[in-house]
Amino acid sequence: MIDESKLDKFKELVENASCISLVTHPNPDGDAVGSSLGMYQILKNMGKEVYSIIPNAFPDFLGWMEDADKCINFEKNAQQVEQVLTKSELVICLDFNAISRLNGLGQLFASCVTAPKVLIDHHLFPEPEFDVEFSVLGVSSTCELVYHIAVRQGWKSFVSTSAAEALYAGIMTDTGSFSYSCSTPTTFHIVADLINLDINKEKIHQVVYNTFSEERMRLMGYCLNEKMVVLKDYKAAYIALTLKDLNRFKHRSGDTEGIVNLPLSIKDVNMSVLFTEQTDGTIKLSLRSKGEFSVNEFSRKYFYGGGHKNAAGGRIEMKMPEVLKYFEICVKDNADKIIKSI
Repeated sequence: MIDESKLDKFKELVENASCISLVTHPNPDGDAVGSSLGMYQILKNMGKEVYSIIPNAFPDFLGWMEDADKCINFEKNAQQVEQVLTKSELVICLDFNAISRLNGLGQLFASCVTAPKVLIDHHLFPEPEFDVEFSVLGVSSTCELVYHIAVRQGWKSFVSTSAAEALYAGIMTDTGSFSYSCSTPTTFHIVADLINLDINKEKIHQVVYNTFSEERMRLMGYCLNEKMVVLKDYKAAYIALTLKDLNRFKHRSGDTEGIVNLPLSIKDVNMSVLFTEQTDGTIKLSLRSKGEFSVNEFSRKYFYGGGHKNAAGGRIEMKMPEVLKYFEICVKDNADKIIKSI
């Protein structure tokens, strides 16, 4: 799965670096935070000076991970991030495939990072801007890949319980609690290894999925009752949330997590999309599908995005009513593929 020469090069880079920075993508999800903090713990246990950098805040339900409070938020501490990146002797990029995806942090990254850059990711089409690249599509998550690399490097003894908890959380969230097709036998072997490190998997599930606010639960009900549109003729559905909708329910980071999956519980819906209006005037998309229809290809073609076959994202600069009209046209153009997806 991984070229031995890349592992050797990565091991050499880590051994020769005393100060290492970890960077993940904007709006960090469970896999982004889990892989960052899992790797953070491993490297810290190896005696390295390690910094975890996030472009902006992650949801509260991920804040229980050990050292989550030590993540440096670029949006709030740009000067500190610049200082850390400038002095780093190695930068490891986790769960994204292009520096351009980092937005403002990416501009700073390009101007001040002179250290070697390593990519650990599981998305399509990585940019050729990394000194060592671990881009593996066949894994469930970046967290699974981090653990696999750690074992191959002989670092298993540095995977503490706290590191295992972070990695388990990332695998759990990126597989939909092991319900998506991306889970493989290897995924479950790795999960077994993590459980053997005395993690409390029941508690992790509880804090990730069952600690939402009352407003978030009411937002979910509002989405299903008032905002969900089912295009029955095309086996597709969507939910569109404006800033007014989000403000009505006191939206916080992470409150829309998982909402895009809800329409897929309908028997004859093979594709679901969540549209959320952003403060910069753009519309963010989260896309999910069942079966063979690729929302990755759909998003790349129409919405400047991408991701995985059954889970992707996108963004477009357009007003919400126009986006929805455009989306319905795109759905009609792909109706045959969506209908026959399963």
